Amino acid sequence: MDIYAEITNRIVSEMESGLIPWAKPWVASGGCVSYATGKPYSLLNQMLLGRPGEYATFKQIQQAGGYVKKGQKASMVVFWKWIEQEDEETGEKKEIPFLRYYNVFHIDQCEGLKPKHFPALPQTANADQKAESIICDYLKTSGVKLNHEQGDRAFYRPSDDSITLPLLAQFRETAEYYSTAFHEMIHSTGHMSRLNRLEKTAFFGTEAYSKEELVAEIGASALVNIAGLETANSFRNNTAYVQNWLTVLKNDKRFIVSASGKAEKAVNLILGTAV
Repeated sequence: MDIYAEITNRIVSEMESGLIPWAKPWVASGGCVSYATGKPYSLLNQMLLGRPGEYATFKQIQQAGGYVKKGQKASMVVFWKWIEQEDEETGEKKEIPFLRYYNVFHIDQCEGLKPKHFPALPQTANADQKAESIICDYLKTSGVKLNHEQGDRAFYRPSDDSITLPLLAQFRETAEYYSTAFHEMIHSTGHMSRLNRLEKTAFFGTEAYSKEELVAEIGASALVNIAGLETANSFRNNTAYVQNWLTVLKNDKRFIVSASGKAEKAVNLILGTAV
């Protein structure tokens, strides 16, 4: 069976049933926010704190009925405080900024506190041995780097040849996690050192960008199928994603056939079966 032709035909058939809404396969989570207010910290403080989540002062933790775990160290948050000073010579009053700080703890460092401003992570997706083997083998042979971040982004960055994914715990389904990972892996095959498929003019919303998204999603669908993880929900969401990008291409289904051929080359490279 020609898996690429089969998947292409199934995608087209599914699309002909009507418009399918696409759903983000992971729960967004990221950034550093105040436990007390839910407001995000400044960019500088995000960098100082280092990891996403909710932070509270020692007093706020006590007031909420919790306590800091033994041996935990606080992190520093800085802010500007304006102080009025009078010029000794002119008597003119001016406001002078002073950099101040206070200490906070991540709620993971505490007992008795639960997140208030971030949705609980699904933690319903599981690692799959066959899919993990496909990923590990490709990373080893290609040199592509894979990073996981608790956040709201999945992307391939050609400049440093790296893939960034949300955490496995953020995904609702196992198939959706690996579909996302495989999607970004397909993008990485387009690097100039591999299949040299990525165009420098492929900006979001352009025809070139849309075509590459079709290649990546069809390739991801094939790899999910090969790994034995496909579900009705995951395939329907794959189809919805393809359908979204096909609208940019004036719903011309010929682009799916073209993308399918490129996806086959990408998948073969990932599996080490390229001719």
